[in-house]
Amino acid sequence: VQFVETGGGLVHPGGSLRLSCAASGFTFSSSAMSWYRQAPGKERELVAGLRSVSRATNYADSVKGRFTISRDNAKNTVYLQMSSLKPEDTAVYYCNAGYSSNLFDYWGPGTQVTVSS
Repeated sequence: VQFVETGGGLVHPGGSLRLSCAASGFTFSSSAMSWYRQAPGKERELVAGLRSVSRATNYADSVKGRFTISRDNAKNTVYLQMSSLKPEDTAVYYCNAGYSSNLFDYWGPGTQVTVSS
């Protein structure tokens, strides 16, 4: 199993970023996928989940209406479109399989998102 997250960076409050996660080593097309984040000194938390067939989604209350999770099964890639970013969104972002909890214990390197003026 492998996850490679990209697309992070430094952005001003109110800005946008699109994160990508390339996954391999399991049947991506039939797996729910999710994004997580971990801020300094805090535990990793679920940000968003997306089922494989129904395409049902769930979002943390803190990001509802601002973040959108999507996927491209042909590319084995899951995305996280983030808009109206806030300083409290600053964290390392990770992806994993699963809808509301991580299916695998393995985590990729993550991608750093810093929201600051």
